[in-house]
Amino acid sequence: MRSRDLFTAVMLFAIYSLLSAALFAVLDAGDVALTEAAVGAGISTILMLAVLALVPRKEAEAPRPNWPALTVVILTGAVLIYATLDFPEFGNPDNPVQTHVGPYYVQETYNDMGIPNMVAAVLASYRSIDTMGEGFVILTAGLAVYALLGTRRRKPRIAPKKSRSGSLEKKAADR
Repeated sequence: MRSRDLFTAVMLFAIYSLLSAALFAVLDAGDVALTEAAVGAGISTILMLAVLALVPRKEAEAPRPNWPALTVVILTGAVLIYATLDFPEFGNPDNPVQTHVGPYYVQETYNDMGIPNMVAAVLASYRSIDTMGEGFVILTAGLAVYALLGTRRRKPRIAPKKSRSGSLEKKAADR
């Protein structure tokens, strides 16, 4: 979808993030759903709306196509598509990702932790340090947004008036 109205683009992005979070929740990936809702729909949307307060709402018309940028995008896309040719066959049970630690998690997660949701068990136990790091990232991002948007503008100080001779006028108490 394309829109020259930047507010519309930000709102569409927020709606997409909320729908993604709902999809993750339906798939029983509560931690991923919460992160997507907090970061994708929450903090990112707030930051983009803050930027919108500083820029014009409508995108300016491009005077001409930007051929170098289009060339870079097409070449990058072609390289990425070429790189996918080295991927193993999709769904093959003999793929390295299926034969490494995956079978251990499937067979032993409930015995190790007693948690029926395998995704939550892996994130809460096997990858707990990584999950804690992600929590710190979300906390830091929230504090940064609060610091950026929570500051108050100070009134400018009124400079003392200068007389015609260039010296500062004396205060009323000095008179």
